[in-house]
Amino acid sequence: MSARLNGVQPYALGLFRIVIGLLFACHGAASLFGVLGGAAGTDGGTVDAGAWPGWYAAVIQLVGGVLVLLGLGTRAAAFIASGSMAYAYFKVHQPGALWPIQNGGEASAMFCWALLLFVFTGSGAFGLDRLFTRRSSTTESVERTPVTA
Repeated sequence: MSARLNGVQPYALGLFRIVIGLLFACHGAASLFGVLGGAAGTDGGTVDAGAWPGWYAAVIQLVGGVLVLLGLGTRAAAFIASGSMAYAYFKVHQPGALWPIQNGGEASAMFCWALLLFVFTGSGAFGLDRLFTRRSSTTESVERTPVTA
């Protein structure tokens, strides 16, 4: 059973990455463009452009979410996005109460840890990272072939 599950692990990880990236990007789109119910606490509105930290967090959510969704620069995008969620949790939610269930920070905590997982695992299957990695490693092997005259 474990061997079978291990064989499909990259595909499960890839699907997990796609879902997390999509959900994360939706948060950014809601805050920046007022879609999907808009930014939290604005009755369908948006965050003010350049407002700290909300607007910057929304940009990280949208751009980072799309990059994670596509599996492009996954590790770097996930690292920055995870850090932004850690900041959101500790600066916005945690001062209200100790536990995420009490302070409304469940989404921040879950996104933080889910994105941090991608820093260590990479994109899994279906990611553009893998496509470029295969292409560049094929190119490198050709370039490293010694030429004899």
